[in-house]
Amino acid sequence: MNGVEPPARFHATRRDASVRPMPIGRGSGGAAVLALALTGCDPVINVFGSFFPAWVICIAAGITLAALVRPLLVLTRLEPQLGPLLIVYPSLALLLTMLTWLVFFHT
Repeated sequence: MNGVEPPARFHATRRDASVRPMPIGRGSGGAAVLALALTGCDPVINVFGSFFPAWVICIAAGITLAALVRPLLVLTRLEPQLGPLLIVYPSLALLLTMLTWLVFFHT
């Protein structure tokens, strides 16, 4: 091209470099076994003879608390100021779920 070099962003990349999978280290097998072994260690709650994992109870509590907060936001006229309610209320339910978990099941 008349001795004019193209801009740096148009330089060709190395095509001879092969793509190799990421090597798996020695500790990753132990981490996978540990992760699988600890999945059964979550708290279980007995509710009238039925056993539920604690996260199910926390989700139910978070959704219930978010439903109870909504009338408060409507009463104080803050709901129109919140933004897209389709994002706000599930986020509020998630926040309250995580707070419920922290309050009752923190270690």
